[in-house]
Amino acid sequence: MSDAKETQKDLQSADRDGGNSQGAGPPTMSVAEMLAAARGEKADGQQSPKAAQSGPAESVATPALPKPVADRAAPAAAAGAQGTWRINLFETVPLLKRIMKLRSFQFLVVLPNVLVFYLFFAVALFGNPMGNQNLMIMIVWILWWFVLIVFLVPFGSRVWCTVCPLPFFGDWIQRRELVRVRPGKTGALKNEFHGGTRPWPKKLRNIWMQNIGFLAMALFSALLVTRPMASLFVFALMVAAATIFAMIWRLRAFCNYLCPISGFLSLYAMTATLELRHVDGDVCLKCKDKSCLTGSENGWACPWGVYVGKLDRNNYCGLCMECVKSCPSDNISLFLRPFGTDIHLKHYDEAWKAFIMLVLAMVYSITLLGPYGWVKDLANVTWTGNVVGFLLYSLCIILACLVVLPIFHLIAISAGRALAWKEKLSRKKLFIGYAYTLVPLGLFAWIAFSFPLLLVNGSYILQVVSDPFGWGWDLFGTAEVPWTPILPDIVPYIQTVIMMIGLLYAIVKGYEVARSLYQERQSALWSFAPTTVYLCILTSVFLVFFTG
Repeated sequence: MSDAKETQKDLQSADRDGGNSQGAGPPTMSVAEMLAAARGEKADGQQSPKAAQSGPAESVATPALPKPVADRAAPAAAAGAQGTWRINLFETVPLLKRIMKLRSFQFLVVLPNVLVFYLFFAVALFGNPMGNQNLMIMIVWILWWFVLIVFLVPFGSRVWCTVCPLPFFGDWIQRRELVRVRPGKTGALKNEFHGGTRPWPKKLRNIWMQNIGFLAMALFSALLVTRPMASLFVFALMVAAATIFAMIWRLRAFCNYLCPISGFLSLYAMTATLELRHVDGDVCLKCKDKSCLTGSENGWACPWGVYVGKLDRNNYCGLCMECVKSCPSDNISLFLRPFGTDIHLKHYDEAWKAFIMLVLAMVYSITLLGPYGWVKDLANVTWTGNVVGFLLYSLCIILACLVVLPIFHLIAISAGRALAWKEKLSRKKLFIGYAYTLVPLGLFAWIAFSFPLLLVNGSYILQVVSDPFGWGWDLFGTAEVPWTPILPDIVPYIQTVIMMIGLLYAIVKGYEVARSLYQERQSALWSFAPTTVYLCILTSVFLVFFTG
């Protein structure tokens, strides 16, 4: 089979929402199948009987959701969740639209990040080996992490992916351009691509590898935040992986399937107040080219494999803005929306992502901020040399993420299922559906963790900015600023307020999930009651560690 035919047949959409997927991972449908589905046709070009009977308004199949969810959630792609507001930012701020449409936009925002990123590499190699005196450690793991968790994710969705330097070299290998677009033909895509041409293996088209990658990084968190060379090794490995993947597989396979940072962002972007969506669904239905997915002379094919016409969640859209440039109908925009608009997890891998992230927020809080010296000793294996202790520490974390919390979750949803006996839903549907409650709770747990991290260590940032290599410089006159924790006595109160807000959102949004699953209000209340108790217990555990 020729490469072009193989691409046409096998190229997968990297977004399970945008691609109307049925599988467990981001890519599940070929471009040919996706375009046919969007037009209400079979893959061979014939109109399907259902499309012929239902007419244009129903020709786009809804995402693979349980039936009550699909009935309630499908309109969200065109006009936001029912009963919610949206503000079209391109209409409100025309200058923003002009900036996003600039051919050079992404290059201009990525390039400074690339330069700073490799400055950090130099600092890790030649700078002070002490974590609190190293620019890379202080900026990346203290300042950047705080800004990412507290501001970028809740208010900007996956905007970090817009400026991320990791895929920079891989993108160049595939495009051979930094700014200009290469019109052409590469399989089903309307751009001239180089580099990798293979489709990602079907069995790996999910986010399990991202889950494992983030969990593996977390096991070495004590090393990453204190040893510049450890952080250098991890980031260099990710850059190398992103580049090698681009030489073998199509588009941004690394970002879609392996990058642990991408996995973190994909989960919590569901809560964000920013979304990229189509303006008018009918325009997408009538569009024959689907340039947002396949590219055009004005923009590259979506590196994430997202078809905006079916995009109804933030999870797998990296906000590269290529679709904004490619769309011939000018039908794509950025929107402001209420916090936590996306409320449906769809697969087990997403549910386990929520389990892993919540547990790791607690692990980081205990290991890095807690008064438990013996835990720090177990985690810092290169310092203590206690390999057996580190293995036990790692085993406890792995079991908590993959087994213990999921079992408690299963107990809660099983109890709710028994209480709501009048409407019997499958355990799978409830297990995945109610796992969403851990998304807002987990995000606020990470925010609660990040505040003391910055308030306690912020003065170190002032020092290392003036003396980035630890060579006795004082560029801004702040190299001798003494270490001064900010408001240490009120930090537990701040964390308590943050966690209570997270609990409130978890309960409110969880009840929305329940109402989308159950026809009767009483059944939804009874079903969600045990999960509410379970959420309160989880929050209480966090508060014990934050305030104890």
